[in-house]
Amino acid sequence: MKNKKLALLAAVTALTVLSTQGAFAQKKYDTGASDTEIKIGNVEAYSGPASAYGIIGKTEEAYLKMINDQGGINGRKINWISYDDGYSPPKTVEQVRKLIESDEVFLVFNALGTPTQTAVQKYHNAKKVPQLFLATGASKWNDPKNFPWTMGFQPSYRVEARIFAKYILQTKPDAKVAIFYANDDFGKDYVAGIKEIFGAKASSLIVAEESYETTEPSIDSHIVKLKGTGANVFVNISTPKFAAQAIKKIAELEWRPMHVMTDVSISIGAVMKPAGLDASEGVLSAGYLKDAADPQWKDDEGMKKFMAFVGKYMPGADITDTNLVYGYAAAQTLVQTLKQCGDDLTRENVMKQAASLKDYAPDTLIPGIKINTSLNDFAPIEQLKMMQFKGGKWDLFGDVISAETGG
Repeated sequence: MKNKKLALLAAVTALTVLSTQGAFAQKKYDTGASDTEIKIGNVEAYSGPASAYGIIGKTEEAYLKMINDQGGINGRKINWISYDDGYSPPKTVEQVRKLIESDEVFLVFNALGTPTQTAVQKYHNAKKVPQLFLATGASKWNDPKNFPWTMGFQPSYRVEARIFAKYILQTKPDAKVAIFYANDDFGKDYVAGIKEIFGAKASSLIVAEESYETTEPSIDSHIVKLKGTGANVFVNISTPKFAAQAIKKIAELEWRPMHVMTDVSISIGAVMKPAGLDASEGVLSAGYLKDAADPQWKDDEGMKKFMAFVGKYMPGADITDTNLVYGYAAAQTLVQTLKQCGDDLTRENVMKQAASLKDYAPDTLIPGIKINTSLNDFAPIEQLKMMQFKGGKWDLFGDVISAETGG
């Protein structure tokens, strides 16, 4: 009898050890993740020429605070660490190294800027630390073969440029196009996308290409020069500060071209209001985000959640600033990705889950636009809708356009 009891006790002990080992085996962690927290790093232009985007980082911080207040992600709290890089690549390198080597973050999320993030892309991939859901639409972020640790978030600039070029060809057959662009990868991606659609007609359609540097205090002289070309289509590929200057100067010059502007500068609060609502009237763009200030979304369930979030976690925030709904959508997508990771919080698994999003629709995306990724497709959002600025708001028109067919 005693032997039977000992045998039973041994069996129970063995079973307990096995089940405990199983529980431990289910939990996998890389640097920056544990039973209690996940360290998320971020670099943002809180100062400098692109400081209008600083609200993105603040929105994401507030969203993750809300998630922490709700119990975190699978029981783990988010430890958010965000630094200012002033939209300066050397500073970006310094801050990202600090995040990875000193703060030991699990990943870097939604870091801002094409030139700034280009400066750290090879470093991220050499270190095998996710450079996840970047706040830049450069097409280079969708290169899983060469850069498996880098993934963008918003539609690529080249995709949007193709859509713009098709729209110009359809609606302005006599187009004389003046292209104004930032002299960096962001601007050059757009120029390439436009020329891809114009094809052999590019040399006759494009009457001027004028670039600017982000260090310039004013771009007025460029606009005066472009008006002098006789162009009847103005393609504005600039960040918010310069987009607002361009809109204002065009109005002052009483130049009335078809004005097509990149979606990175469609914020009513940061661009259209500073430029002047009257001056902004008629500007065209393409979008994928709901406008929180537009009454058409007042009964929308996703927008109700967003407004409740702003009311509690960002009271007094300017909801006309599109960067709020952008930061919310990006943070919500990060949370979804981390939820899918379960207890396997390895950097390899977070990239695997980020590349396994199927028809995911954050609350602030336009209905019909969904996030889809795969191991061969690191471009989360590849759909857009044309829109025009009228009466102080953006009016959507036409169908959702998929990038898979080139617009």
